[in-house]
Amino acid sequence: MTNGERSLAIFIDFENLALGFQGRRDRFDIARILARLVEKGKIVAKKAYADWSRFASYTAPLHEAAIELVEIPRRAQSGKNSADIRLCVDAMDLAYSKEHINTFAIVSGDSDFSPLVSKLKELGKHVIVLGMQESTSDLLRDNCDEFIYYEDLGQAPALAPNINPQLPETKVKAFALLMESLQALRRENKEVLWSSMIKDTMKRKKPSFNETYHGYRTFSELLEDAQKEGLLELETDKRSRTYVVTRFGSEMTAAAAPVVKKKSRRRRSSARRRGQADADKATKDNDSANGPAEPESLREPSEGLAEEDRQASPRKSSDEIPY
Repeated sequence: MTNGERSLAIFIDFENLALGFQGRRDRFDIARILARLVEKGKIVAKKAYADWSRFASYTAPLHEAAIELVEIPRRAQSGKNSADIRLCVDAMDLAYSKEHINTFAIVSGDSDFSPLVSKLKELGKHVIVLGMQESTSDLLRDNCDEFIYYEDLGQAPALAPNINPQLPETKVKAFALLMESLQALRRENKEVLWSSMIKDTMKRKKPSFNETYHGYRTFSELLEDAQKEGLLELETDKRSRTYVVTRFGSEMTAAAAPVVKKKSRRRRSSARRRGQADADKATKDNDSANGPAEPESLREPSEGLAEEDRQASPRKSSDEIPY
């Protein structure tokens, strides 16, 4: 797999999901699944398999999400699990015929799909499995590249931003979509958040997004306005001269406290060093002005030694000097 944008194909075993929702009060929400998978990359194929005469109430939201509904007859008529077989055949067909599809998302918890997952990984595909906690096999969960629980979708993010509600409604919507896209990129372990990457994620999450509708001439102006509101922090890349988001949301407040404390310690230590240097300089100037004071104990022995040398060694006469 390359480091570029992923192309996803989604295959939904709807009968397995229906088993997981038995006895639950909430209904299956396809929008939660698509909102999470669209963060992975561009979705190019979406198929769901079931006997839709049994799940007629779910067909309308699936049609609105542009998902192809594959009709599978009941098991009593066919005698086999035709939905699983048809799903595997279509997935392998796309894996061999569409080389640009590099990621396969299987929405099911049935362990019968484990051979399919292994074969897709053998072909160099990235396999994501999304299932429910009560109806997901451990064998399927541990065999895929990435597993997502349906119950974890739609939860509040850890880096929740504080958007000023007094702003115009168009700006609030733009900032909300911007922060959701940044959180999605952070979940995908993106270390460098380029402005182009952020905009592509926003358009995948909401294809109708356009910064001019929200009152900005360019996407860079939108990022600059978000920085003024304290939602994120920007830096300019030296090579491309484009914006890069370094921090956003609660990351900014969490990283601000240690920086201020370190600067205050540096200022105090610098002040102490300057005070000590001034004191040393004043002492040095005072000594140079008064002149060095030679100790008396050092002068007297030298003077007494010179007198003893003169007495012990009298000057010789010229007759005693040898020629």
